[in-house]
Amino acid sequence: AELCKPGGGDLTTVPITDVKSDDFRHLLYYMYGGELSDEDMKGNEKDLIDAADKYGVVNLKLEAEAFYVKSTTLTTDNILDNLLYADAKNCALLKEAAMDFMVDNGKGILGKVSFDDLPSSMMKDMLTAVTRGKEKENKSNDDPDDFETLRVGTLRKMLYQKGLHIDGSREAMIALLKENSCSQQA
Repeated sequence: AELCKPGGGDLTTVPITDVKSDDFRHLLYYMYGGELSDEDMKGNEKDLIDAADKYGVVNLKLEAEAFYVKSTTLTTDNILDNLLYADAKNCALLKEAAMDFMVDNGKGILGKVSFDDLPSSMMKDMLTAVTRGKEKENKSNDDPDDFETLRVGTLRKMLYQKGLHIDGSREAMIALLKENSCSQQA
């Protein structure tokens, strides 16, 4: 709407050059209540994530991210690209899946993947994945008040149930839950 403010009754043309026409059509269809099929998503996940992120269509971004995570096989060859993409687009679910892959396949990754280009902020995500893996081995239960090791899906569900924003980095989701928990207790 901001792009198309009327200029005295004149027809306004807005060129959209950074989104493929099919992806923009899917974005509009979704915004007006349509549901995208797996066929619509297949092969277009990243483009849909990018478009939805750019235009603030959070639910489409999250659906496309979930489809991407489900349909993509993470490998030693693509793990770095997926981590960098997840970080750039605040795709917490993809980042969690990539971190879990690294924890599960650490021996095969060591010496084959350079982590020089990864932001240092990902160390917390890696430590979370390692800690979660150890807790799984020890069969310890999830403490619902220990937000730090909860999975992204659980964090999003908790945010949704409280009517809070469900998109963003893992850290942003945890901060929002903590802030909301503190304000309810006060």
